[in-house]
Amino acid sequence: MFKQAKQNRAFEDVIFQIQEAILKGELKEGDKLLGERKLRETFGISRGTLREALRALEQKRLITIKTGVGGGAFVCDIDTRQMSESLDLLLQYQKVSLRELAEFRENVEGLVAAKAAQKAKKEDLEQLKMLLYTIEKILNSGELRWAEYIAADNKFHLILARVAGNRIFESVLYTIYENINRYFERFLPKKREIIERNYQDLCKIAEAIERRDGDKTSTLVRRHVRRFNLMMEKGEKIVTIKR
Repeated sequence: MFKQAKQNRAFEDVIFQIQEAILKGELKEGDKLLGERKLRETFGISRGTLREALRALEQKRLITIKTGVGGGAFVCDIDTRQMSESLDLLLQYQKVSLRELAEFRENVEGLVAAKAAQKAKKEDLEQLKMLLYTIEKILNSGELRWAEYIAADNKFHLILARVAGNRIFESVLYTIYENINRYFERFLPKKREIIERNYQDLCKIAEAIERRDGDKTSTLVRRHVRRFNLMMEKGEKIVTIKR
């Protein structure tokens, strides 16, 4: 499976060979790599180079290194978490502009919403209705329970991503909604009228999904995202002026 590493770039070549074997399915989840001595002999490298390469693969979550009796380097399950790591960092440090975020969300969530309208099952519709009922209770409590409302709103969007049935969409949108509160906290005014209008949007979206109207659902979601972003852009201008 493996061959001697290219000596001018042994570290990178070892990573490449093991990574290729995992991604091609030659090494599967739970498989244990050869022992350290055997790997060093196969690749023709030093102990330090091998250990550095294995640490890099562990950081990529392609392998996990266990110590003690029965330990070694084991292949991890490959899922969509890996593709979200860089985006997660960009969003955490707000290196994605509001305009970029809105453009992406409008296009992707519009498509996701249309697919959700086509694929939603009875239990999915019930879940959306229960979530809307929860939001209604939050609004009727008489308090501005902003954090609870935003969490419920995020959950609504993530349900649509799950129902759409594409793990890449779901993974990327999950990463966005894990971090979008940073943008809300910085740029969005915490006003009751905002969440009341937002709740009305969600009700209309749920109704369009129940009617299996993909085009209408997509339009409503795009409009909903655009409105939220325009409010944040106004907030961004105020923040900039205050600096």
